[in-house]
Amino acid sequence: MAIDTSGVKLEDRPIAQVREEVIDQLIMNYSHNVISAEAFERRLDEATNSDDHHVLVQLVADLSLKPDNAYQEQRERSFTPNYDSSDASENERMIAILSSNEHSGQWMVPREMEIYVLLGSIELDFTDAVFNHQRVTIRVKNLLGSVDVKVPEGVNVVSNMFNVIGSTTNTAPSMGGRQAPQIVIEGVSILGSLDIAIKKTIKEKLVAFANSFKEAFRAK
Repeated sequence: MAIDTSGVKLEDRPIAQVREEVIDQLIMNYSHNVISAEAFERRLDEATNSDDHHVLVQLVADLSLKPDNAYQEQRERSFTPNYDSSDASENERMIAILSSNEHSGQWMVPREMEIYVLLGSIELDFTDAVFNHQRVTIRVKNLLGSVDVKVPEGVNVVSNMFNVIGSTTNTAPSMGGRQAPQIVIEGVSILGSLDIAIKKTIKEKLVAFANSFKEAFRAK
C-alpha cells in the first residue's frame, strides 16, 4: 500500500495531511507516466472532494512510486510562500481617472497599496503574483468606477468597504492556512463596485504543477 498506515490509526490522522500525501503520490506517478492524464485528473478530483481517510488511501493503493527529494524541493518552491521583503516595495499607488489600469502576471506585491478610481477601472490579478509580505493592505477610494480583484485559492481575502449606493462582492473563500497570504481591502466606494473572485482553483494549480514537473522530468 502506497500510504503508510502503520503507527497512528488512519482515522485519527488529520484528513488534510492524508489528502496532501495522496495528491503528492498521484502527481509523482503521473509525472513518471505510471498513470494517464485522464486517470490522474479523475483521481485528483476524488482526492480533493473526499473527506474519507480510507477512500483517499485507496486512490493510491496501486501506486508504488513515492515522492523523492527532487519532487519535495520543487513542491516547496511552488506552493510555500517565501516572505522576503528585501526586494519588495512597501507602498504602491494606482490611479485610474477616465481610464483603466491593471496588475497581472508575476508582479511583486507591496505591503500596502492605495487605489484611486474616478470613472475608470482597475484590475488586480494575484493568480501568479509574488507575495513578499504575509499581510497586504489595499486602501480603495472609488467614485463611479470598478475594481476587480482575482485571487487563487489559498489566499485569504477580507473586505471592509464602506459603500454609498455601491456594491462589494466577495466570492473568494478564505481557506488558506495560517501561513497563507492575507489581503485586507478597506476604503469607500461611491456609486462604484468592488468584485473579488477566484481565478485559479487549487486543482488547476495542482494540475499545472504536475505538468510542469512532468516536463522537467522528461527534459532530464
